[in-house]
Amino acid sequence: MSPHDPARGFASLAVHAGQEPDAETGAVIPPVHFSTTYAQDGIGGLRHGYEYGRSGNPTRTALQTQLAALEGGAHAFSFASGLAAEDTLLRAALAPGDEVLLGSDVYGGTYRLLARVLGPWGVRLRVVDMSDLDAVRAAVETAPPQIVWVETPSNPLLRITDIAGLAEIGHAVGALVVVDNTFATPALQQPLALGADVVVHSTTKYLGGHSDVVGGALIVNDDALAEKIGFLQYAVGAVSGPLDAWLTTRGIKTLAVRMQRHSENAAAVAAFLEGHERVARVYYPGLSSHPGHALAARQMSGFGGIVSVALESGEAARRFAESTRLFTLAESLGGVESLVNYPDAMTHASVRGTEAAVPVEVVRLSVGIEDEADLLADVEQALAR
Repeated sequence: MSPHDPARGFASLAVHAGQEPDAETGAVIPPVHFSTTYAQDGIGGLRHGYEYGRSGNPTRTALQTQLAALEGGAHAFSFASGLAAEDTLLRAALAPGDEVLLGSDVYGGTYRLLARVLGPWGVRLRVVDMSDLDAVRAAVETAPPQIVWVETPSNPLLRITDIAGLAEIGHAVGALVVVDNTFATPALQQPLALGADVVVHSTTKYLGGHSDVVGGALIVNDDALAEKIGFLQYAVGAVSGPLDAWLTTRGIKTLAVRMQRHSENAAAVAAFLEGHERVARVYYPGLSSHPGHALAARQMSGFGGIVSVALESGEAARRFAESTRLFTLAESLGGVESLVNYPDAMTHASVRGTEAAVPVEVVRLSVGIEDEADLLADVEQALAR
């Protein structure tokens, strides 16, 4: 956006960043550019830098402009999936023999990528509870890693990590500090402003917001790292297609209002669950009983739409997950519809038996934007069953 553009607030940027009306027709919604190749004005005479669909596409450029604006970053890159984004970052920043210090509560696919794909390539992995800064400090002082990687809130136990504190610890040993901001989104939390070096997103989730597009993103400020990521984005080619980029952009335009409703509904569900006799524990940073509540209130503007709950046993958790009616039993999260997931056998099955395993009694709820009363009624009847 130009420095004279009036959009400054988050909701305004979500609607307008990278979305200037079409110069030729005046169309308020920029067109989707499906072309795989672009005419050149003589050999090497590229129009606006576009040459081939893998190296660049105007629709993807618009999305990347939008992502950078929302996270307050200098550079953004859009990928075919969240894991494609993570893989590109790891290859840009690491070499065989390097090490990643990973949070003990993370998406199972991230752990699998590091342990089973990059591990044989020579990348080493250590796991620590990132919400315990003393444990992180001890881990990096014992052996400085090249990357410190955290999710906050984490998936699925909603642990909260002090991003500014983590950045200080990581930078003291020369580590790159990476924050997966998928759960909070930039509507609620902006890690770069708190000192992080890289923000990772599965745009499949809240940014897309409608369970109809798969994607991932990286946002950075460092020019040298951005150059490496951009080269791999082009050379490896796991880019978002034009329609995927456009669908993600369309979803982002309503992110501010959706996250407000997600957070309101999740808070109501969490409060109901916390008072229920069948529930052993509720994981939601918006509850005053959550150990990270005060920190979350400081570094987030809202508490998000994910609520995890522990029941009395693994069998009870499975029965609950299979008994909801409005909450659909499915993988993923962050869409307008409510979903229920049993992590041990679904999203986190790949970390069974590891230090990142999820307790068998835990169920994860992605609370949608439906009517609060209907959501509470569904949770109540599922607990009864």
